[in-house]
Amino acid sequence: MSSTAAAAATAAIPSIPRDDDGPVFRAPWEAHAFAMALTLHERGVFTWPEWAAALADEIKRAQAAGDPDTGETYYLHWLATLEGLVARKGVASPETLHRYRNAWDHAADRTPHGKPIELRPEDFG
Repeated sequence: MSSTAAAAATAAIPSIPRDDDGPVFRAPWEAHAFAMALTLHERGVFTWPEWAAALADEIKRAQAAGDPDTGETYYLHWLATLEGLVARKGVASPETLHRYRNAWDHAADRTPHGKPIELRPEDFG
């Protein structure tokens, strides 16, 4: 993830949790979701204004459903927004996203704590 791209994203999307050095993440998967969004933006899948509007809509939906908006779920909303845009733009179908999400869950369940999660064919069961 380039620092220029990260700076552009944080300037375009004011809600990104950050400190003086840039975006901050509570877990590695949050940084991965951030990097995926940067990459998809750089490839022209969506604009930052389009992303910001979709993220705001996702957060509003979550709050209406009872999300307490404490900041702990911010990147869950980021990930849901990513999945929604990827599906709407035809980059991947909702079925493909669901299949991979289930495979990652299966792989995580069989992986000992502290070890890298690796997808295997059997994870796609």
